[in-house]
Amino acid sequence: MASKYGTKASEKVEKAMHERKTGELKSGKSGKTVKSRAQAVAIGLSEARKAGGKVPAKKKSSSSKKSSHAS
Repeated sequence: MASKYGTKASEKVEKAMHERKTGELKSGKSGKTVKSRAQAVAIGLSEARKAGGKVPAKKKSSSSKKSSHAS
């Protein structure tokens, strides 16, 4: 079975995690320092996607699914 993530993805995530640990990683528009590991991983994967790395597509938000099932 082929791997889900390529080497570029792991490099970007590793870089983002290191930046988070040293306090250098900033979030997008607000520019606030990232403290969450999950957010650091998401930023790394996003950067890998932009760089053309092998990364699965983002998950769709479940909020739109919930509203369509309401009766």
